[in-house]
Amino acid sequence: MTVGFAVVLATIFLAAFVQGTTGMGFALIVVPVLALVEPRMIPGALLYLMLPLNAYVAGREFRSIDMRGAGWITLGRFAGTFVGLWILLLLSAYWLNMVVGVSTILAVIASLMAPAFTPGRRAFGLTGVVTGITETATGIGGPPLTLVYQHAPVATLRSTVALCFLVGEIISLTVLVLSQSIGWPQLSYALYCLPALLLGMCASHLIHHRINQRFLRKGVLVFALASGIVVIVTTGWS
Repeated sequence: MTVGFAVVLATIFLAAFVQGTTGMGFALIVVPVLALVEPRMIPGALLYLMLPLNAYVAGREFRSIDMRGAGWITLGRFAGTFVGLWILLLLSAYWLNMVVGVSTILAVIASLMAPAFTPGRRAFGLTGVVTGITETATGIGGPPLTLVYQHAPVATLRSTVALCFLVGEIISLTVLVLSQSIGWPQLSYALYCLPALLLGMCASHLIHHRINQRFLRKGVLVFALASGIVVIVTTGWS
């Protein structure tokens, strides 16, 4: 085992633990490390690993899933995927990433200033569209989902976001496989990393019920803010 692969395994364990506990953060933690060690495994291996992780989180708290919200988000996400592809033809990757990063940071600021809210179908649908656009164009789709559920019960946020991620990952993997953008190398790499993922999932099971709503909302805002900053910084370096 190389040092680089050992670092990847440790990172995947930590990321699975964090997402299994809070419902977010896996890609944000893993992508920077994987990009340095094995950039060819992005996004294929990452998406393969997120399938069992999000299936587990959604199944663990299945009764808490907001099916209505997830349905509208999925519809919006499907449309947003094609909008994202269209936008890629209009904007350079540099400007698109900058817009996503700045917009995410502004959304966090607005969330801090706005009172608590209960999202309706328009908010869910728009969230799905934005998620589809940003994930298709930049690979980052978590912040919009977590922001719209920031005032929801902890179990609802974790399970619903996991279900939305799961559906989106299936769509993304199907498109990538059919277009031959990914293949056996990404799947085999994910299989080698699977033990670390499972250990992180098991560790999260021990403490996920101890996370309170106030703590999780702060985590959501920090996560979204960090995502926006990472996008801007990495874009500026590229």
